[in-house]
Amino acid sequence: MVQKAERVSGPGTTGRKLTGRPVGNVTRGTTNPNRMRRVDRWLAGPQAWRLRRAADPLVVDLGYGATPATSVELFERLSAVRPDVRVCGIEIEPERVRAALPLQRPGLSFHVGGFELPVPGRPALVRAFNVLRQYEEADVAGIWRLVQGRLAPGGLFIDGTCDEIGRRVTWVALDAERPLSLSMSVRFGSFDLPSDVAERLPKALIHRNVPGEPIHALMQAMDKAWLECAPLASFGNRQRWQAMCRALRDAGWPVQDGPGRWRLGELTVDWEAVAPLP
Repeated sequence: MVQKAERVSGPGTTGRKLTGRPVGNVTRGTTNPNRMRRVDRWLAGPQAWRLRRAADPLVVDLGYGATPATSVELFERLSAVRPDVRVCGIEIEPERVRAALPLQRPGLSFHVGGFELPVPGRPALVRAFNVLRQYEEADVAGIWRLVQGRLAPGGLFIDGTCDEIGRRVTWVALDAERPLSLSMSVRFGSFDLPSDVAERLPKALIHRNVPGEPIHALMQAMDKAWLECAPLASFGNRQRWQAMCRALRDAGWPVQDGPGRWRLGELTVDWEAVAPLP
């Protein structure tokens, strides 16, 4: 059973005061190798400039789970972008950290901690996947602000969710000031309608996929465009997905990416277009 989250406080939030102990709760920790490949491809692709420009190439994998496989993969993938990258895997459960220590190497380390990010320096990238999903929606804003306050200039915080083997993935990207975008990445053939990805929306949005909310409008627009692009199905789902993305952009949705990312099953839109209503 998933624990209820103890309320987390950050600047401008209410809740318990920060102390010397890790901020957060132990979560289930389920993971699988290669589960994060889609978000890692995005970080090593259109977001690679952030790591290249960073004065300190520090990256945090926050809440890596029962096994450190995804931290190791993140280190290997980002090493191709910047060979001197430092990836710190953080887990609130000490036994998970002890189990990971034999995999430490230059540039890859593991630490006990939580959302306070107990590492020296300010991270250029923080990836927290399938972590906030196990918290309450009311906790999200405070946690976001806490992590944002630790970012380096130009840094990025990724709060995301995916299925067990990484076929349906979504994430919110935030800089130190605000949420920037919502991204979705799917494996072709893993869905009937694009809105099937809604079951993996980040915690800030998953309960808002109801009529009247912007994220629901986006899901409906995706399905409508997908169905209207059905004549392209004979050319494959990749072509159909790209046509769907183009139709959304043409309809006025603030789509940030283009064909080079669409062909991978990705779609990124401005956060303002999907942000929850007050």
